[in-house]
Amino acid sequence: MQIIETVNAMREWTIAHSDRPRAAVYTMGALHDGHLELVRQAKHYVSAHTGEHPYVVASIFVNPTQFNNPEDLERYPRTIEHDLEMLSSIGVDAVFVPSVEQMYPDGVANVIAVEPGPLGDVLEGEGRPGHFRGVLTVVNKLFNITTPNYAMFGEKDFQQLTLIARMASELNMSIDVVGVPTVRDDDGLAMSSRNRRLDESGRAIASRIPAALMMVKNCVAEGIGVEESLNRAKHYLSESPEIAIHYLVVTGNELQSAPQHGAARVLVATEINGIRLIDNMAIEIKGA
Repeated sequence: MQIIETVNAMREWTIAHSDRPRAAVYTMGALHDGHLELVRQAKHYVSAHTGEHPYVVASIFVNPTQFNNPEDLERYPRTIEHDLEMLSSIGVDAVFVPSVEQMYPDGVANVIAVEPGPLGDVLEGEGRPGHFRGVLTVVNKLFNITTPNYAMFGEKDFQQLTLIARMASELNMSIDVVGVPTVRDDDGLAMSSRNRRLDESGRAIASRIPAALMMVKNCVAEGIGVEESLNRAKHYLSESPEIAIHYLVVTGNELQSAPQHGAARVLVATEINGIRLIDNMAIEIKGA
């Protein structure tokens, strides 16, 4: 596995490895099995669609432009040596580990940014102004530096996945943006780097989050209305006073208004002891 720290060296690597498809997995480090699943799926997906074994390039970069809270940026876990060991163990071909100066040579205040449009101002964007502007800007940069044919993103960050796929389409990028189903621990909690900040009590409380999503899924499948289903889940979450609900909503699969029936998505954001946790689940609304 080659570790690459500069933009020029990364570009040279992509040129030297252009004989087979390239798949990318972009991370901010603090890796867990959810990240490794992105690598596994990159290999499987590309092989299934092309008949070729892809080169897989990963990145580790804590992107400052997507943090609207400097303290959150400072607290974000950094475990670079462990991360590199994990990526090596699963057969990643190259890891791009740039500095902030490499990614933003003119400074983060002077970056030419990608604007997400109205979808970037709702849900996660409403609570974290500028977040998706930073996400799309850095992903656009990484796309241009690593030039993948395929890029894998987890469905846990569903709004992020949706916006990145729309960016790739609207900016005419020749990149297949692939969503990978959320990886969950035994208690149902979606794997996240933020989970390691939970203490034992907080972890137990957090298990209510996937249970609430499953409650909505089961209710709407039985023909119970969306509003009533959400109210039941909100009541269930509120039974634990440590959980602050930022939002719990049902939308269409493109994050538009919820359909009357058919495929949809329930999304939640909560805060437990100052730690923000998000999750979502595909659901099927039974028509009246």
